[in-house]
Amino acid sequence: MTTRYDESIASEIISSFDARPELLVQILHAFNARYSYIGDKAIRQIADELNLSRADVHGVVSYYEDFHSTPRGKRVLRICQAESCQAMGSRALTAHAEQALGIRMGETTSDGETTLEAVYCLGNCACSPAVLIDDKVHGRVSSEKLDDLLNDSGAAR
Repeated sequence: MTTRYDESIASEIISSFDARPELLVQILHAFNARYSYIGDKAIRQIADELNLSRADVHGVVSYYEDFHSTPRGKRVLRICQAESCQAMGSRALTAHAEQALGIRMGETTSDGETTLEAVYCLGNCACSPAVLIDDKVHGRVSSEKLDDLLNDSGAAR
């Protein structure tokens, strides 16, 4: 759930990990869970309270795929881009999703509803192409099935 950034709540999150720099990844997970992303204000505050450089914190945020530095949509659609899914049509599915949502891979719809992301294996190769909508994996996804899934999840434009 995305909520407005609050420095006092952010301090509480950091304090709950005893402001220990070696727990940076866990702190970032907690920020991600609270805010859905880790913006510039958060990076600055985390760095200050952990006595780290902003570059150190930003480096970890940008390195790990699960951390995001910009707000994400209420729904996240990830389309597998691994070899098996590509062989079964994920590139065409990606193009369809981009057109249907009016955004490109890595972007969020202007209404903040849906973020489209690439993922490089969902472990569902036998049912390629696969997509992940929020936390649910779907296999053998055609353009029509994707439209239905987006409509069912409330992610369609």
